[in-house]
Amino acid sequence: MTMQWIKHALLSFCLILGTLSVQAAETSKPAENTVKAVNINTATAEQLSQLDGIGKTKAEAIILYREQHGQFKSLDDITQVKGIGKAILDKNRSMLALE
Repeated sequence: MTMQWIKHALLSFCLILGTLSVQAAETSKPAENTVKAVNINTATAEQLSQLDGIGKTKAEAIILYREQHGQFKSLDDITQVKGIGKAILDKNRSMLALE
């Protein structure tokens, strides 16, 4: 009976160790669908369209505004672009950059 108990304990230990190894591996690899910081003064339409609430049309509007008015001085300036409001800015603020 003692030998059987040792086998069960060892098997349980191996299962726990394997589970912990898988969890550690999953947390150490980078997320695949994360958006890197997007510089609103240099980003392409493709890069801008990766942001939440920004599709192809709004991305092109951002680029057109930038061409007509020059570089954005602050992140809040992006709300001057038609179709980009405070809600879209707030959703993306942590992913936006000026430089």
